[in-house]
Amino acid sequence: MTRAPEPPHPAPPLAGLRVLDLATLFAGPLAATLLADFGAEVIKVEHPTRPDPSRGHGPAKDGIGLWWKLLGRGKRTITLDLSHPDGRTTLLRLAATADVIIENFRPGTLERWDLGWPELSAANPRLILARVTGFGQYGPYARRPGFGTLAEALSGFAAYTGEPDGPPTLPPFGLADSIAALATSYAVMTALRARDTTHRGQVVDLAIIEPILLALGPQSLWYDQLGYVQPRTGNRSRNNAPRNTYRTADGSWLAVSTSAQSIAERVMRLVGRPELITEPWFATGTGRAEHTDLLDEAVGSWIARHTRDEAIAAFEQAEAAVAPIQDIRDVLTDPQYTALDTITTVPDPELGPLRMQNVLFRLSETPGAIAWTGRPHNADTEAVLTELGLTPADLTALRESGATA
Repeated sequence: MTRAPEPPHPAPPLAGLRVLDLATLFAGPLAATLLADFGAEVIKVEHPTRPDPSRGHGPAKDGIGLWWKLLGRGKRTITLDLSHPDGRTTLLRLAATADVIIENFRPGTLERWDLGWPELSAANPRLILARVTGFGQYGPYARRPGFGTLAEALSGFAAYTGEPDGPPTLPPFGLADSIAALATSYAVMTALRARDTTHRGQVVDLAIIEPILLALGPQSLWYDQLGYVQPRTGNRSRNNAPRNTYRTADGSWLAVSTSAQSIAERVMRLVGRPELITEPWFATGTGRAEHTDLLDEAVGSWIARHTRDEAIAAFEQAEAAVAPIQDIRDVLTDPQYTALDTITTVPDPELGPLRMQNVLFRLSETPGAIAWTGRPHNADTEAVLTELGLTPADLTALRESGATA
């Protein structure tokens, strides 16, 4: 019996979208990665002699930066010196074929190279130009060097993070950059949707200091209406309790959250303190937060008498919220992450199989996929520019002039 042919797999949702990634470190490039994961053709444009610094950030294997393998995945890599007249001309030719450009130069840099919005939109009126900078395109800080660390400081994140008697604390990873990357990819898709109606492109002005401020919640409302400034509380919360990390009998750590009233009640029953549920203050998260010491002692002493596995099993049986404190070794073997294929294996021609984060979400009909890992510097210049219509002689001239490598 002949099997019926399987239906063709649908094209990824962003197939046909061309993105030029001119950005470095880290929000802009990560936004382009998110678009590549769902089918956009992303062309990474790097300087001929100064590659994206992420290639040299963090640990390397055999001299090959591993961060780049994640950040550069799904991207074709070319080199152009945008400050060189021939590099500028070639970039404008590429822009005429593109839907989106993502850049993070300091305000005024593209304009200095005659690659500002007037020139780019003249080359392609449907182009979306996403400008991702530390402080935005105008204002007193606009021309300062801007990094995610500064956004974590300016936004209040560092002021709210850490122990009450300790210093403000910065995250040990690119938190503000990652949040800004998510916001940039959303902004790009919003601008593309608007283009369907207006038939014209536009500029996205995204300041890294802003998305993290939104992620911090209603801080401005609290201060505006109540004069309240959130203090550092360590792992505790001023909005609910118990909420902390607690050590088990076998030396592991567990995190407990009781944001929902029903969960708080289940936890108290589980740890043998049901009488606390009847206290008037227990009825609200704020009320419970005012009795954090009492609630922490109740939960902490119970967890301290049980092993990690015993405590997790009891919390699950009680339908209360708990999770172990894990490092990356635990994440790689965690059964839930395994079920979701959150960390997936991708072949790499230089290093072999690599385990990295999978695409950010699952679509039932048009799923994303990691096309390939980050490619070597200048790997696709000849192919991309030949597709653009440049001849071998043109390529030779660009190389000899220093406009490309």
